[in-house]
Amino acid sequence: MPQIFPRRANYLPAISLIASLGGGVFALVFLWYYFVPSYTDVGYMPDQPVDYSHRLHAGQLGLDCRYCHTNVESTAHSNIPATQTCMNCHAQIKTESLPLVGVRESWATGNSIEWVRVHKLPDYAHFSHSIHINNGVGCETCHGRVDQMEQVRQEKTLSMRWCLDCHRAPEQHLRPISEITTMGYEQPIDFLERNLSRVREENIRPPTNCSACHY
Repeated sequence: MPQIFPRRANYLPAISLIASLGGGVFALVFLWYYFVPSYTDVGYMPDQPVDYSHRLHAGQLGLDCRYCHTNVESTAHSNIPATQTCMNCHAQIKTESLPLVGVRESWATGNSIEWVRVHKLPDYAHFSHSIHINNGVGCETCHGRVDQMEQVRQEKTLSMRWCLDCHRAPEQHLRPISEITTMGYEQPIDFLERNLSRVREENIRPPTNCSACHY
């Protein structure tokens, strides 16, 4: 009886096994590199309904973050400013500016401006702005130098590993409460010693257990 398959067909199982293993390794490397917050989230910069410049307001004009985000010291969530906050100035400044048409329309109609959220955490992760602010974590620690951003973008991964790195060594990131909103803050030479002393005196012990953020 003639041979149906050539002898080289004996190599097919080995080739299939090697290809499957190689494909699996490639898939793992691909997911590890491309499906992580540092690749998928960092740099996220959505278009907004109004071209608001943080570089101008927080940078050149020096507005304190809390002028617009008034709840960061007292609540878990940082609020988006109401149109009234914008009109405190723009009822008299740049009253005919074309980029501010959306603000004036919102003021006239009473409809809120539909700002697009930039920094997002999953629903299963709890984060409190007030706890971090009142313990000395500066705004730029998580949000970057917004005073240099024409359009706000996500600068940090906000991943679980990134959060835990800070929780495990809070002395590396704390600053005086009076400097919370200072952009470009430079730590003094002896900041580590000061912060270690502060951590002991104020009993600052950021939790690293799962239930601290997931409940």
